[in-house]
Amino acid sequence: MKVTFHGVRGSTPCHGPDTAKYGGNTSCVSVEAEGQRPILLDLGTGLRYFGQQYTASTNAPLDAVALVTHLHWDHIQGFPFFGPILQDGARLELFGPQQEDGTSFMRSVSNAIRQPTFPVELHDLRGKFEFHDVADNDFMIDGFSVKSRLVPHIGPTVGYRIEFGGKSIAYISDHQQPLDGSFTLPEGVRELAQDVDLLIHDSQYTMAEFEIKKTWGHCTSEFAIGIGSACNARRVALYHHDPDRTDGELDSLKPCDATGITEVFVAREGATITL
Repeated sequence: MKVTFHGVRGSTPCHGPDTAKYGGNTSCVSVEAEGQRPILLDLGTGLRYFGQQYTASTNAPLDAVALVTHLHWDHIQGFPFFGPILQDGARLELFGPQQEDGTSFMRSVSNAIRQPTFPVELHDLRGKFEFHDVADNDFMIDGFSVKSRLVPHIGPTVGYRIEFGGKSIAYISDHQQPLDGSFTLPEGVRELAQDVDLLIHDSQYTMAEFEIKKTWGHCTSEFAIGIGSACNARRVALYHHDPDRTDGELDSLKPCDATGITEVFVAREGATITL
């Protein structure tokens, strides 16, 4: 599998000279394997750049899958700007959580892409879309085996585990660290991350920032690495960087010791990992 980071920020895009190295786009990761449809993990502003690369590489209409963790803006804002879905014949199959009031994933996306917050509606886009609600589910996407599990955050949120060809990826973009300072590993998170080859995990806050914003739904790099260590992850990608985090600050990030993890690294826009 080939894993490429197209957007690594949380909350809001933050382009500028202080974020040029790691990138300023919000959450989007692509997973590709020979003979399979590409899988897109979240649809933040990084999706636009994946779309540009896709259209530059082929004349074929898009046929892809999106696994969306939740409906916050930084995870769906790139969707209507995704060039390939503006072409005839494009197809995108989307999975994501329904809301607590029972509103389907499809209805939630449709409500986001409409007046007064956007000038056109979902049905105005030329691609064909197929939506699926997920919570705690196991399913197949072509040759990929996928798990979705509910993850503590603000509003219904899932993480995903993808397995293919004996390799595995866990994607937990937003994860509320326990407020009391304890290390609690939800069973669903363990199921996603246990013995995974690559864990991509929320690490938005420093310890000092978490004390101020501890109810905002995110966690520290120390907590992310602790998840990786407890689950015997082979690699941990620190992800969902705060928009105020500069390249220099990310360069100086010194992850704590993590027993059993072969590599801990800071996710960078444009980086590709082959598993």
